[in-house]
Amino acid sequence: MAGRETPAPRAIRAAGVEHAVHEYAHDPAADSYALEAASALGLDPARVYKTLVVTLEEQLVVCIVPSGATLDLRSLGKRAQLAPTDRAERVTGYVAGGISPLGQRRALPTFLDDSALAHPTIFVSAGRRGLELELAPADLVALTRAQVRTLRRA
Repeated sequence: MAGRETPAPRAIRAAGVEHAVHEYAHDPAADSYALEAASALGLDPARVYKTLVVTLEEQLVVCIVPSGATLDLRSLGKRAQLAPTDRAERVTGYVAGGISPLGQRRALPTFLDDSALAHPTIFVSAGRRGLELELAPADLVALTRAQVRTLRRA
């Protein structure tokens, strides 16, 4: 099952940040990659976060929200919308369902849902389906220069 390493673990290792990489057998029929990761790794879904690419005022941004939550696009502005999959993949260098907030081709402005700060560690995609990075939320904020705010729909 081991595949080639993605840029995300390389980036976090280069930064000297404590982390763990977790791999699982990805099911191609899965419809929610983050919830699949939580189930496959036996984790509380509240600790597994999905990375969504959003178009905001003609600029792409990354939003990191809990796996079971819905991104509240209105929290970002009136014209915010999910970016087309092909554009998100092209800009980040990752495939949909495996987009990591780390190691992107071009670092995008990043927003992290404030719920992440309630956990000692959270899980985000490591750059491909079936691969997760575990790290402290504060380290993710520092590495991505993320703005922390409520992004999930209540």
